[in-house]
Amino acid sequence: MILASGAIGTGPEYMQPFFNFVNFICRPEILFTGSVAAFFGALKFRKILVKPPVAIAMTVGLIAFILISLLSPQFYNEARKPDNAPIFIMVFLTGLVLWAAFYQAVNNDERFRQGLRSDEHEAAEEKLHVWPYLIYIEAIVAAFVLALLFAWSIGLEAPLEQFANPAKSPNPAKAPWYFLGLQEMLVYYDPWIAGVVLPGMILSGLIVLPYCDPNPKGVGYYTFEQRRLAITVFLFGFLILWVLLIFVGTFLRGPNWNFFGLYEPWDAHKLLSLNNINLSEYFWSDLLHKAPPQEWWRREWPGFALIFAYFTILPAAGTVLFKRFYQKLGFVRYSMVVMHLLVMFSLPIKMYLRWSINLKYIVFIPDYFFNI
Repeated sequence: MILASGAIGTGPEYMQPFFNFVNFICRPEILFTGSVAAFFGALKFRKILVKPPVAIAMTVGLIAFILISLLSPQFYNEARKPDNAPIFIMVFLTGLVLWAAFYQAVNNDERFRQGLRSDEHEAAEEKLHVWPYLIYIEAIVAAFVLALLFAWSIGLEAPLEQFANPAKSPNPAKAPWYFLGLQEMLVYYDPWIAGVVLPGMILSGLIVLPYCDPNPKGVGYYTFEQRRLAITVFLFGFLILWVLLIFVGTFLRGPNWNFFGLYEPWDAHKLLSLNNINLSEYFWSDLLHKAPPQEWWRREWPGFALIFAYFTILPAAGTVLFKRFYQKLGFVRYSMVVMHLLVMFSLPIKMYLRWSINLKYIVFIPDYFFNI
């Protein structure tokens, strides 16, 4: 329902218990923890989830959830925006591609246990020429995609707004949907980290890590058990630290970039009583009960010490705890792999620190725009 004042209502009365429950689990700490648990649970029970009846049932359940969610005026208002339509396409295509890959991977892993070769190796004996067989398939797919894009451009209006007006700024001001994960990172890091360092580490990781992988298996065929670590790390970064953040930035971030439940009306006057403080304030004021020093190098040494320990002690401990892994890679490749992993996992660590103790920066030096 729509309220007379123009504000978005809360939906049908009989759906309120369900809406309230979903809004509760959309709290960032619960949503992220549950998503991580679901991610590792899906990998654990992949043999069950890839079965066609189970996959179909999950797809039907997701469609039913979306249809039920449309009863919420807030969700309906966001879902009907043309620039948010690709998000739903991304969700279903990602699910389809993951199901197809894991279905083949589970099948190949079972064949390996039986002493057989992969399906890809069996099919490789039946060779076909690129012309005309592959070219025909690619031409048909290209024509289908082109027709789909024509229908999309005709059926959906371009999400263009009026000329920029400094007297009326949009609230919330959001980037295109594919950059909302990056915009969400800006909540926890300074722009030079969230906009430069983290995307740069993603690109360098995709470039460097294949050369750091000593595992000769899993080339040319689908498998999970032979590439367990590589696949798990890649999917965690893509699904949890990118796709999930896009969803959060689209449907859960409202006016003033506050967190809202999936069905909670966006109130521009919502105020959160948060007191985000820095690590130096925790250390000097709360722990030592002293005024923080004025010199930045004295004030911020606890943060520097913590970061130094994170990037030195943990890798050094890894050489002992994962000795075989270190010996396979060698010092140089091990250092590159571990540094990329530590930077990647620093994002969820920083997110949990913000949600739990309202920690804003570990190192805070505004004089030099150096904040971590």
